[in-house]
Amino acid sequence: MSKGKVLMAMSGGIDSTMASLILHEQGYEVIGLTMKTWDYESSGGSKKETGCCSLDSINDARQLAVDCGFPHTVLDIREEFGDFIIDNFVDEYIAGRTPNPCVLCNTHIKWEALLKRADMLKCDYIATGHYAQIREENGRHIVSKGIDDNKDQSYVLWGVKQECLKRTLFPMGKYHKSDIKKMAYDRGYKALAEKNESYEICFIPDNDYRSFLKRRVDGLEERVKGGDFVNTKGEVIGSHEGYPFYTIGQRRIGVSLGDDPTYVIEINPLQNMIVVGTKEDLQRQEMFVKSVNYSKYPEIKDGMICLVKVRYKHKGELATITNDGDNLKVLFHKKVEGIAPGQSAAIYEGDDLIAGGFIMKK
Repeated sequence: MSKGKVLMAMSGGIDSTMASLILHEQGYEVIGLTMKTWDYESSGGSKKETGCCSLDSINDARQLAVDCGFPHTVLDIREEFGDFIIDNFVDEYIAGRTPNPCVLCNTHIKWEALLKRADMLKCDYIATGHYAQIREENGRHIVSKGIDDNKDQSYVLWGVKQECLKRTLFPMGKYHKSDIKKMAYDRGYKALAEKNESYEICFIPDNDYRSFLKRRVDGLEERVKGGDFVNTKGEVIGSHEGYPFYTIGQRRIGVSLGDDPTYVIEINPLQNMIVVGTKEDLQRQEMFVKSVNYSKYPEIKDGMICLVKVRYKHKGELATITNDGDNLKVLFHKKVEGIAPGQSAAIYEGDDLIAGGFIMKK
């Protein structure tokens, strides 16, 4: 007896491949779908085509579907991906912020594309290989951390809306990565278990975003080169290569404040100026979050104490949350390093993701 029909997003990597196999063995009627978001040839980078959009990855996903006897298809979303995700990526760097394309892609592209095709195929659910968990409680669909702390991906899911979450399955949330690798070995997928994982942004396979920006924006290098490095007192201490080519918290930037390590602590695009300082200068205790999406609760009450992550690999710090119009004010209980406008803030109650948004400069 089928548990229902599920459209499985398959990248060709071990996680989504084994997730589809888990669902298949649990009795779901699985249809595999691989989304092609980008042509590596058009990136102009130097690295060989790898990752979720490569022909090898698409063929790997299809082979698993053939082995298990369920259908597989490829969905071309290059046009909508490029128009929205890549344009936003470029615009954010030009505005002096640090973008998070994976969060935007999940929120505005992948889930919408999956649900649209799921409706066409009369699927009850959609599923992905993210290491996260989901449950329904008090009429809300709540994302929580996967049990593998080292692989938990709930941080990149803060923007997924309730109407999408209610039809979403996360088969990987109750597994550790080591369990998944063993499962792949035991089922005869040795090459898959040993396959290198890609951590680069999918449309920048050589991981060189600066060269990507230069190729993408005509005359960018000439427009922004020769700006000033200044210290926290506003004193000019050197010249930089152009503000879009730096990020908050970056070191090894070509100038020094002396014996202490020197970091980018602020980017001023209007003046093409970069403020540098010490590790202590990089720390902040307050930030504001915009474009908030609420998950566990329809709102956050003033004074709520939560754990807040400001980067994917950030362990998170306790903070008191208050409302600031449509935005949220986050007051950390101790200073946090490297808060970068444009990056995501994910807000937790225990292991539950309760809200998230984009860090803003106020």
